[in-house]
Formats: sequence, structure tokens, C-alpha cells
Amino acid sequence: MPELPEVETVRRGLTNLVKNAVINSVEVRYLKMVSPESPLFEQALQGKTIERIDRRGKYLLFRFNDHLTMVSHLRMEGKYDVQPEGSVVTKHTHVIFHLSDGRELRYTDTRKFGRMRLINTGDESVIPGLKAMGPEPTEKTLKLDYMKKIFRKSHRTIKPFLLDQSKIAGLGNIYVDETLWLSQINPLQQTDELPDEKIADLRDAIIDEIGIAIKGHGTTVHSFSTAFGEAGNFQNHLHVYGKQGEPCERCGTTIEKIKVAQRGTHFCPHCQPIIGDK
Repeated sequence: MPELPEVETVRRGLTNLVKNAVINSVEVRYLKMVSPESPLFEQALQGKTIERIDRRGKYLLFRFNDHLTMVSHLRMEGKYDVQPEGSVVTKHTHVIFHLSDGRELRYTDTRKFGRMRLINTGDESVIPGLKAMGPEPTEKTLKLDYMKKIFRKSHRTIKPFLLDQSKIAGLGNIYVDETLWLSQINPLQQTDELPDEKIADLRDAIIDEIGIAIKGHGTTVHSFSTAFGEAGNFQNHLHVYGKQGEPCERCGTTIEKIKVAQRGTHFCPHCQPIIGDK
């Protein structure tokens, strides 16, 4: 699933490609993908201008004139791209936005998991995932006091805790493994047993790693590509994710892969000991 850096990369690419574009018509080919139902969805967007594209966590927010917003989640393998009007449409293309300048903004999704929902701008809280979402992982928004508070209040395994979007927005499997390795925290660590200095290390790692990953246009492990159809390159800078069986670059110990909360999890058993383990 695309994580925050990948979705931010898509947002920036789409902004360059379709900001201020006018939608002549919309063609929904997979009816379950949109809300409201396709005739209303298509009618509501006819003649609308894409004023800007925002992001919150892993959601894209297409802002149209007349106070209309389309909330889009890419889920596992969703992709946007822009093609000339009339070019070949693949079988996995499920929504086509016909633009007034002779181009088409297309959404493709091999698994059909992605969703688009129209809401009035300002009513984002009607989307459960947006309403409950935690702060963005930036220096300005992710405060150390907040992290200390949520860690102290919970007795949970840290890996699924960090994957919970209501705690911190945008983190997924790759960047949780990477930031835990960087801060030398075991993925099975209990949150309320982590000392303050380790929470501070983790906060710094999250902010730094997400920022660097955005500059690297995200990570392509399976099928992610930017709005320009290009792969991200941050996978060339991963320290632990996908490195099982290889030596840890910090201490030389063999990287292990285990299951934590049904997710493949990569860590160094030497560099990442459990703190407070009884």
C-alpha cells in the first residue's frame, strides 16, 4: 500500500499536471469505486475546476470550485496518470476524468480496492479515517509531548501501534520498520515501557525518514509509480525492510523477518533489544 511519502509524491505530480484543469465529463467504469452512485458522481463533477490537490495521511483531497472535494484513497495499488484523449484504455482503468484541454486524468487499480467520495469542502470529518487521524509526521505537527502522552496511555506492541493511523498519520509497514531500526527499538516493544529518550529518538527518526523519502519520490517495492509513471527511488536507501538474511549495516548481525500483527516485519535482533522485558 502506498504510504505517506508515495501519496505526497502523487499529490505533487498531479498538482503539476492537472491543477486548474476543467473537467468536461467523468466516465465511471467500476461503479463500486465512487460515492455517491455513478450518475450523481459524474453529474456533480461536470464543468468543475481542479483548484488544488491536498493530502491528509494517505488520502488525496481533490479541491474543486463550488466547495466540492473528492476524497481519494489509493489503497493497495491505485494509480493516477494523465493521457491524451482517445489513447488506449487498459482493462484496469476504472475512472476517467475527461479534461477540457484534450487530456484524460485516469485512475487505474488492478485490485479495484481504491475509493473516491464526493463531500462538501469542510465536511472531511464525515470520512471516518479522516476524522480519527493523528497528526502529520512533521517537526511542526508531531510534538514530543503528544508522543509521550499516547505511549504512556497505551500498553500495546509498538509495531501495530505505529500502523494505527489514529496515532500518527501516514505510517505504513515500510517506514515503521525503517524508523524502528533507526531508533534501535524492537518491533515487539511495549509502548508504555519505552523511556522518554527512546520516544524522542523515534520521533526524530520518523520526521527525518519521511522527509527524506518524500525527496526520493517514495519507495517502489511492488507496483508504486508517480503521477508521471515513474518509480520512486527510496527503496535504494532502505536499511532493514526487505533485507532479511543480510547483515545489519550497523552491527553485522543477520536481519530477521517475523510476523507482527499479520505484517512481515524486519529488524536486527542485536541492535533492537526489547526494553523492560520481564
